[in-house]
Amino acid sequence: MNYLAHAYLSFNHEPFIIGNMIADFVKGKQLLQYAPAVQQGVRLHRAIDAYTDHHPATARAKAALKPFVGAYSAVFIDIIYDHFLANDPEHFTAASLETFSRQVYSTLAVHHDELPPVFQQVFSYMRQHNWLLHYRERSGIASSFNGIARRAKYLQASGADAFKAFEDHYDTLKDCYVQFFPDLLRYVKSYLEAPGSTAPSF
Repeated sequence: MNYLAHAYLSFNHEPFIIGNMIADFVKGKQLLQYAPAVQQGVRLHRAIDAYTDHHPATARAKAALKPFVGAYSAVFIDIIYDHFLANDPEHFTAASLETFSRQVYSTLAVHHDELPPVFQQVFSYMRQHNWLLHYRERSGIASSFNGIARRAKYLQASGADAFKAFEDHYDTLKDCYVQFFPDLLRYVKSYLEAPGSTAPSF
């Protein structure tokens, strides 16, 4: 899952939002620099990623894109899942997604000095271009794909090639999301209800 899903699966718990959003930029013992609840948010992010990677629906989604983007299929699928979450009426309307995005940005801004330096730069772009909201639009997905293509050293396809594959397999990828996300939601709630969790009860 990408930034929108990780923020959403923090359930408005501020330390989890921070940990979930910065997790990819926290390496090794750097984790111990953060408050215990933020550490739990980082671990939650990693648990979400592991569950996502091993879900059969994700395997099917990767298979649909792999002929076009090779080993980078997982990176594109993370963004695609955010697109479907942003458009899932069980979780967001256009208005509620806009409000949610502002709340996440506000939380991160308050804790800006605690964020890893590289993520501070990412966050600047995220808020400036309103990534969380724009995942809802296909134009936002196209822009994200172009960004991946610019940064991916060994990707043979262009961002436009990847976006065409997304469009061509849209229904299949949406079906993968529909099969996957309710399972992920149940998994995360179970994970957070385990003894020792500092998360709010459901």
